[in-house]
Amino acid sequence: MDKEIIIRSSATKIDYALTKSGRLVELHKDEEKTKFAVSDIFIAKSRKVLSGLNATFVDVGYEKDGFLHYHDLGIKYLTQLKFTKQVLSGRRKNFALKDIKFEKDIEKHGAIEDAVSPTQPILVQVVKEPISTKGPRLSAELSLPGRYVVLVPFSDRISISQKIEDREEKSRLKRLVKSIKPEGFGVIVRTVAKGKLVAELDQDLQNLVEKWETMCSKIHKAQFPTKVMTEVSRTNSLMRDVFNDTYTSIVVDDEEVFQEIKNYLKTIAPHKESIVKYHNPRTSVFEKFGIERQIKTSFGRTVSMSKGAYLVIEHTEAMHVIDVNSGNRSNKADSQEDTALETNMISATEIARQLRLRDMGGIIVVDFIDMRKAENRKKLYEHMRDEMADDRAKHKILPPSKFGLIQITRQRVRQEVNIKTREENPDGKNGEEIQAPILVIQEITETLERHLKAGVKKITLNAHPFIAAFITKGYPSIRSKWFMNHKKWVKVVPRDAYTYLEYNFKDKDGNDLT
Repeated sequence: MDKEIIIRSSATKIDYALTKSGRLVELHKDEEKTKFAVSDIFIAKSRKVLSGLNATFVDVGYEKDGFLHYHDLGIKYLTQLKFTKQVLSGRRKNFALKDIKFEKDIEKHGAIEDAVSPTQPILVQVVKEPISTKGPRLSAELSLPGRYVVLVPFSDRISISQKIEDREEKSRLKRLVKSIKPEGFGVIVRTVAKGKLVAELDQDLQNLVEKWETMCSKIHKAQFPTKVMTEVSRTNSLMRDVFNDTYTSIVVDDEEVFQEIKNYLKTIAPHKESIVKYHNPRTSVFEKFGIERQIKTSFGRTVSMSKGAYLVIEHTEAMHVIDVNSGNRSNKADSQEDTALETNMISATEIARQLRLRDMGGIIVVDFIDMRKAENRKKLYEHMRDEMADDRAKHKILPPSKFGLIQITRQRVRQEVNIKTREENPDGKNGEEIQAPILVIQEITETLERHLKAGVKKITLNAHPFIAAFITKGYPSIRSKWFMNHKKWVKVVPRDAYTYLEYNFKDKDGNDLT
């Protein structure tokens, strides 16, 4: 199975497309205007302390104050607060924590007013980007993510990723990290550290300690609020969190980003450096690899799938609702139950992809087609879990209810990816919109295949002159591809009377095909 990262760069943003066997599964955007990204650390001041919410609002420079709950202070909050005040005043010049004197832990179920006071300086980290009308969600329990480990200041705990199931490997990693862990810091060992040598882990730790010290040096005499640490490069951040040995190709259309990725891979995975390829930006890299077409077909309210099935995706204020429909496909299954199971299995695969692609979070309710047999409902539930196994966002899936609904909760840390797929209707007025023309070509192709499978011998397509030209011109034209795939020549007739996206199939006697 080929896994690729396709990167498109422009003056103001970089787009990252992750594909599996040529199919788009994730889309990330890095825009210059993004000032509040997950993992950014600010030195700020609390504003309102609200005992009713057991939380405080913190001014981090966004139009809406950030939200910091008592449970996100961290048990070592008092130690961090003392350290922050010492650095701000200039009394602490050494930012290593080996000589740090730990204060008592805060109460697990304490009150916010006992720990935080208004205008109090505080180091906070963004754990959820601003979404809709809400400001960023913050945490005072800091963590610095690296390639193999995560460094946690003011802690002494060593944790191993739960995805590493081998007990011997867990023990080995814990033993290695214990021997190299800097004093005053806790360490979380990431899944990709499996099988790595102590030298690689140590280098990663040293890099993170340097980042910590650089960050602390910015705190002294800082204005409030000030961002004191951010990801140096969104590209490196993505490679750190996403890249692994299963990727077979990375294609980049920008020389600077191309070199940056090669240098990064040379450090962490020299044997993979050769998979990075440069694409000449004179032609669109997203067009060449079919990403643009997949974006157009994947982000609408309705999502088509194989065998005529489709999804309808609605977004309410409280949740996402997904409806599964079997469509008008021909049914060759032995029974209605088999048809429902087949459609539901196809839909579960596409839904898992849509959740990652759109970065949908919160509560998701999926209305699958009803199935009477308990073993089929179990099969669907297990398939849904397997399909979402690669999803890096924290999620939980509940078994189908008696109404055939599957409920999913998925971690939401940033704004949902929302791409407009409808375009202005050239035949319409008052800003009327239609689906993108590329979707119409796909719809025409699917309708043609349905008629050919039904045994229609000679077919004529009537379409608007623009659509007719798009289908017949160029080499190989879309009509030529139809011929190569089905060994049937389709006559295409331009019709001036048709609206832009209107089309009609006729048989050899001139009768309409429905």
